Amino acid sequence: AGQPPVGFAGSTFGSMGARKTGFVDDQTFHNAVEAYCSRLSYRPGETVGICVSTTADSFDVQVERWGATREVVWSAFSQPGSYVAPPDDADAQGCGWPVTVEIPLEPEWRSGFYLVTLMAAGDRSHAGFVIRGAPAVEDQQSILYVLPTNTWNAYNTWGGKSLYTGGTQVSFGRPFARGMLDRPSAATQSGDERDDRKARPTRFGEVPDADGEIFQRYRETHNYPSAIGSTGWYTHGRRFVEFAEADGYHFDYAVSSDLEEPTALDGYDSVLLVGHDEYWSAPMRSTIEAHVARGGHLASFSGNTLFWKVRLEATPNGQAMVCHKYRGHLDDDHAEGPTGLWAEPSIDDPEWRLLGAGSAFGLYHRFGQATPQGVGGFVVYRPDHWLLDKTGLLYGDVLGRDEGVVGYETVGCPLTLDDLGLPVPSQAAFDHGVPENAEIVAWVPSSNLGVGDYPKSIAALSDQGDLEFIAERIFGGGEHAKTKARHGNAVMITCRPNGDDGGEVITVGTTDWVFGLGSDAAVAQVTRNVLDRIGRGSR
Repeated sequence: AGQPPVGFAGSTFGSMGARKTGFVDDQTFHNAVEAYCSRLSYRPGETVGICVSTTADSFDVQVERWGATREVVWSAFSQPGSYVAPPDDADAQGCGWPVTVEIPLEPEWRSGFYLVTLMAAGDRSHAGFVIRGAPAVEDQQSILYVLPTNTWNAYNTWGGKSLYTGGTQVSFGRPFARGMLDRPSAATQSGDERDDRKARPTRFGEVPDADGEIFQRYRETHNYPSAIGSTGWYTHGRRFVEFAEADGYHFDYAVSSDLEEPTALDGYDSVLLVGHDEYWSAPMRSTIEAHVARGGHLASFSGNTLFWKVRLEATPNGQAMVCHKYRGHLDDDHAEGPTGLWAEPSIDDPEWRLLGAGSAFGLYHRFGQATPQGVGGFVVYRPDHWLLDKTGLLYGDVLGRDEGVVGYETVGCPLTLDDLGLPVPSQAAFDHGVPENAEIVAWVPSSNLGVGDYPKSIAALSDQGDLEFIAERIFGGGEHAKTKARHGNAVMITCRPNGDDGGEVITVGTTDWVFGLGSDAAVAQVTRNVLDRIGRGSR
């Protein structure tokens, strides 16, 4: 979700990839060397292709597996450099750069995320790839962690437009914008680790930064795109992996597009989603639903999950992702059906049928005018639920408040209180398709945003925001529908969409959960409870 930053302008490359001045969201050739991987995902034994363009005569390359720590596994120095200008449509069609560096994947390199750092003329930039699990089922881990690379791509402004700045097609064949894969910590750069968060948690006595002015000032000072507050490996993925692997958990890894393969989940007990997993194609959706239907589990520590339906298409310069978003039902007459909200009537396959919750029922917390002084954590209602084992939390306690683990984007469920005062899905939830066995463990108010409600640092659509669109397309339009769209929630919820014969789906509905893993013992324990429940010898 979210909207483009104020002042965005399309890319102008300049001669020889000169540095840009002015708008920080124009990330094209910010550095003297830029690169991307020919694919985002590889099997053991394959060769990674790195596509590089540089204004320097030579460059160095280093590859690290980023787990509990960063381990250097490969490097090369003084590689000959050459400059290849990106085409004017690099955002949509890709750069088309040739493979400049090849990296053979050694058998001992474990499945995981590998950061590629390139250095030239005093600059550094980053690319990245995933090594998937071994193809033999007996060598697999029990949990597959799927990195939300579709969402990374949706927010990426390198080469021109993203899906938030007027684009309808974005290419994977281009670098990721500066700061999305790696950057110095905000604590190092500005003195406060909260400064790169769009839903910045407050400390005692502080006034909430509802308009995002601190975030905007931070990113402009350090020349980062707005995307760093929304998505990327550095924002979410690395935080989760650093915690989990240090705690003894091990996963196989994949990227969004790997789920286009119907057999991608064969042999896995469970699938894990983290952070902001917003953009899903129909084949991806089919793969995950088939997995749950045959008894596999799904755990989502993600907000705004499975919100937009996309289409992946081949282009001469690599794969691209198409999404017409708010105008999909009007402009996208593709033979495979339109892109747009999964929940909107022309598609009519809402995410809550799988997750038990969706962003139409609550999209933002502590962001703009969406609960700007909200508690920033989940209010506990069922302390005896297995999710909360060993946390010490009781009825009415707040989980994750200090680190603002409920923040930015969320998923919710229409609810009511039973005769014990405990939350249960309402009849409206069941009418919309929420599984009837869904159980709400904790929740907190969350809201959709309309025109004028977004942070001043964010430009909403000129004619409507998420609230107006959801009210019209999901709730039937009119003022009552707008009121309904505004009064949502964020939930921790479990369900079995296929009944007792299928697998369990666990939804912790917030993008910012990972920010509590390093310092909040209860947040860490809930995470362990989930991983222990869905994994087979995970640790």
